[in-house]
Amino acid sequence: MKTTTHIALITLLASVSSTPVFADNTEHLDKKELLLTWMQGHFDSEQQSIADKEFYNIHLNMAAMWAADPEHWLYVEQAAATHLDEPYRQRVYQVTQVSDTEFASKVYGFNNDKHYAGAYKSTNPLAELTPKDLVERQGCTVYLTWSAQQQHFAGSTKDKQCLSQLRGASYATSEVVVTKDKIVSWDRGFDSNDQQVWGAVKGGYEFLKAQ
Repeated sequence: MKTTTHIALITLLASVSSTPVFADNTEHLDKKELLLTWMQGHFDSEQQSIADKEFYNIHLNMAAMWAADPEHWLYVEQAAATHLDEPYRQRVYQVTQVSDTEFASKVYGFNNDKHYAGAYKSTNPLAELTPKDLVERQGCTVYLTWSAQQQHFAGSTKDKQCLSQLRGASYATSEVVVTKDKIVSWDRGFDSNDQQVWGAVKGGYEFLKAQ
């Protein structure tokens, strides 16, 4: 699976490099804060869906939460453009620093998530909950590494550690690239024979950040 993940990351990086990289003075900034800043906001894949009908127009929203907590948490919501009030994915990410250039984004779920649909619009998303209410998706942490040359964060889950039973899958993988203006995310499910059973086939979804 390492080879598959490596190839997937190369594909993702190629899609990012096809977009102009605008110079901005980031060398003096704390990289964790930079990552968190780039991850927050409203994103959508409308342009990609117009160019390639195999991709849907998906809206991705990420908002900082629990400001009083010294940890860094993000509420994440994804929904089809045609059903924005019915998100198909609601998660909480906890972003931690592993080294000077590597960061971990742990993934959590929580009960009664549909009750919180649209919570990203709030100034304090999921204020009713605490970290004790979250359930970590073991093995699904995404590890992102900063590249000064490419001016982006890129990485993935590890091997086959993120277990999944969705649509006959045995495990899932995620490859992610985060830039100032874009997040490319490729989530896929594989069965016990390493055959893909869900997720985009060509490459990752390209979410452009609303300015």
